[in-house]
Amino acid sequence: MESIAQLLKLIPYYDQVPDLLQKFLPMLVSSIVVFAYIALLVLFFIWMERKVSAHMQDRLGPMYAGGWHGWAQSIADAIKLLFKEDIIPAAADRLLFKLAPFVVFTAAFASFVVVPFGATSIASDLNIGILYIFAVASLAIVGILMAGWASNNKYALYGGMRSAAQIVSYEIPAAIVIMTVVIPVGSLSMQEIVLAQAGGVHNWFVFRNPFTFIAFFVYFVCTVAEVNRTPFDMPEAESELVAGYHVEYTGMRFAFFFLAEYANMFLVGAIAAALFLGGWNGVLPPDWLPWLAVPGPVIISVKALALVFVQMWLRWALPRLRVDQLMYMCWKVLLPVSLVLVLGVGYLAVFWK
Repeated sequence: MESIAQLLKLIPYYDQVPDLLQKFLPMLVSSIVVFAYIALLVLFFIWMERKVSAHMQDRLGPMYAGGWHGWAQSIADAIKLLFKEDIIPAAADRLLFKLAPFVVFTAAFASFVVVPFGATSIASDLNIGILYIFAVASLAIVGILMAGWASNNKYALYGGMRSAAQIVSYEIPAAIVIMTVVIPVGSLSMQEIVLAQAGGVHNWFVFRNPFTFIAFFVYFVCTVAEVNRTPFDMPEAESELVAGYHVEYTGMRFAFFFLAEYANMFLVGAIAAALFLGGWNGVLPPDWLPWLAVPGPVIISVKALALVFVQMWLRWALPRLRVDQLMYMCWKVLLPVSLVLVLGVGYLAVFWK
């Protein structure tokens, strides 16, 4: 937001704008930029998922809409959803039914505020950035429960309850393993964590020590479960629950659930890149080959896209877990492992400075 505020100051007569409006305009412009970025990413991810699944199953995927490899297929689907009829079940709680998709998307959208895309490309560098992400992302649970309950459909309610239990459970080991990064940095600021990894790939936390190396994979598994992706897609299990908590949604409201899911996929990838993979820092120190310098937003976006690709890859390679297996994985495997990793990093921080 600092860079946007500096750009706005270049507008003629901007200094004559009231102070309150000068504080509000950077926030408004930042929100528009982030929303446009998310919308374009989601369109690309929908196309990408179709192509990834098609090539894994030895077929072509979209090929005709828009020309080259059907790049406009996602745009055509988005336009189709916009013009579809918005159906609300007669027995549904109309207010909660209408609010639920916007609450879910708001949770994903607001989390982008503290994602560091560059040295100055961040909406707000909060000193409790990680805590803010966990607090805001938890709002999605409320929206999912609202959708499941308000639909007055047993499959939607089952999906909402499963999702709430799953997200709440996997947030615990995810929050614990993040402490393996917070302890050596001594800060909850996302920007400071990225700055602590400057100087090349050997300074990235994923390669600092064995504990942070394992912590990266534990965190990634937890985030795959939190965004309800296979093999942890029990809340939307088509073979059991038809479509889960959004089974009754159509048109634009269904599109918001879709938008939130893919936005969350990129969000957890960007957070993992910022915490463990150097964020917007390059593989080589910037003074080695200055003529090969790549903008920070491009670097972290590529890292996040690579992790999104892995999520898509897992969806088409692994079977769905049972509910009991899902909870066993969280409470009896990931939680003890995450506690051991935090103790190991704490030991290194105290005795191996």
